[in-house]
Amino acid sequence: MRAFIFPGQGSQAVGMGQALADASAVAREVFQEVDDALSQNLFKLMVEGPADELTLTENAQPAIMANAIATLRVLQKEGGISLADKAAFVAGHSLGEYTALCAAEAIDLATTARLLKLRGRSMQAAVPVGVGAMAVFLGLDFEGAKAVAEEAAQGEVCQAANDNSNRQVVVSGHKGAVERAIEIAKAKGARRAMLLPVSAPFHCSLMQPAADAMAEALGKTAVQAPLVPVYANVLAAPVADPAEIVRLLVEQVTGTVRWRESVAAMAEAGVEQFVELGGKVVGPMVKDITDKATATSVVTMADIEALAASL
Repeated sequence: MRAFIFPGQGSQAVGMGQALADASAVAREVFQEVDDALSQNLFKLMVEGPADELTLTENAQPAIMANAIATLRVLQKEGGISLADKAAFVAGHSLGEYTALCAAEAIDLATTARLLKLRGRSMQAAVPVGVGAMAVFLGLDFEGAKAVAEEAAQGEVCQAANDNSNRQVVVSGHKGAVERAIEIAKAKGARRAMLLPVSAPFHCSLMQPAADAMAEALGKTAVQAPLVPVYANVLAAPVADPAEIVRLLVEQVTGTVRWRESVAAMAEAGVEQFVELGGKVVGPMVKDITDKATATSVVTMADIEALAASL
């Protein structure tokens, strides 16, 4: 059994998509469709930068999705691979859940791009710059990180936001509370605890205005049953019902990304190979979560050709 998985924010880099577009008309079509949907030359920004503009949440989210879907489409159309035949599940980290839903044909590409543009813009607008922060703890498990966040809150918001692997957890909230959490985590034995270079405190209750904006937009979105079940971030369980998919995408804006549990659950369900498309972020996390499965990250044309030959 196999799962196709998709990266989240932080996997963007200037130059992304260029080699794929040079090599494949299929990839170029994806990037053009996203540009048309957004009325923006996003692909030019992906290829040429500047990096600070690409890193803006409203640009990074649709860019990462476009790159991953281009990778998938090349695999499908040039490699002759059917997702429904080759994957038992799909899943994605945070914004990657939207990519997974697009990959499984629950939401069309143009709509996915517009939703992620809105999601990024809404998440950025939810909290004034400088008010919130996020920090990563290495060497603390989820329960330990959660306890640190609760101790650091002191009347402010500080929550465990991303349960990434057995040794990596991200906390999110008010800047002062997150800074307190870093010091507490170090005192409790975290190998490293440091602020992340992000522009807003994602996946905590401060994101409620963004969740409201997404609830309104998703309420008007046509969502189909996916070709294969999608593991939802906030449930760490597979979903296929369109109404439930919408509800969980809204919850996801303020909820914890339960990536470690999702990967572990897929492995328990029999997944032996995880294939990350469009990045090298969530694949390596798999190795920290389970020894029951392998993980492959597919980024280049050579990667795509090697995967197609192996499937």
